[in-house]
Amino acid sequence: MKKRKFKPSTLYLAAVLLITYLPIFMVVLFSFNDSKLTVGWKGFTLHWYEQLFQNEALMEALMNSIVLGLISCLFAAVIGTLGAIGMSRAHFKSKGMMEYLSTIPIMVPEIILAMVFMAFFSLIGLPFGMLTLVIAHTAFCIPYVFMMVKARLVGIDRSLEEAARDLGASAPRVFWDITLPLILPAVASGSILAFAMSFDDVVISLFVNGPTLSTLPIKVYTQLKTGVTPEINALCTVILIVIIFALLIYFFLTGRKAGEKNQ
Repeated sequence: MKKRKFKPSTLYLAAVLLITYLPIFMVVLFSFNDSKLTVGWKGFTLHWYEQLFQNEALMEALMNSIVLGLISCLFAAVIGTLGAIGMSRAHFKSKGMMEYLSTIPIMVPEIILAMVFMAFFSLIGLPFGMLTLVIAHTAFCIPYVFMMVKARLVGIDRSLEEAARDLGASAPRVFWDITLPLILPAVASGSILAFAMSFDDVVISLFVNGPTLSTLPIKVYTQLKTGVTPEINALCTVILIVIIFALLIYFFLTGRKAGEKNQ
């Protein structure tokens, strides 16, 4: 029986997995710790989860982040999808430059974008609050949807749309019946990524946020001055569980559809 040779790639993979998932595991573990300090294990408790759902300020910040992320990714999905479709059908000399300019918001450092948004909103006299947050988040989320949809459009057979037009379908009917179903996975992927980026943003939100509104990342960031309580660990655990369940449902549905197609 041959012995398996040790491969350096195995050690590299183990190191990557350890660095990636160990902090997540520690956050989940200490959310059940019966101590306010994360320096040692004192015992199992669900006290911090009770405190979490009783913390109105933290729950309000969470809802603000969810609402902001949903609105931003919705606008980004519409604008990014239409922009990608229009750019794929446009033919002009500066098309490449325009596509490059469309992705600048994700290449420019966030601190610069934040200062630009703050100066712009101050210049036009727009009050800082949810409106400025939505505008700023939508602006830097659009490129994620744009790039996803643009890449998907490259692989679509244009003869399908031409055949539909030859059969008498109008341009809107071709879009709803042919183009949109084909690019829908890319739109969904870009929208999920846009929501994640909006939900996670701290820098831009700090610069364009109003004095009476707080998102979850800002709330956590401000608590760093007094110390992050295990309530934050509990909140992270709840969000992680929701994400895992969403992924399981997604894989179940996609696997089921794949099985139905194979039959």
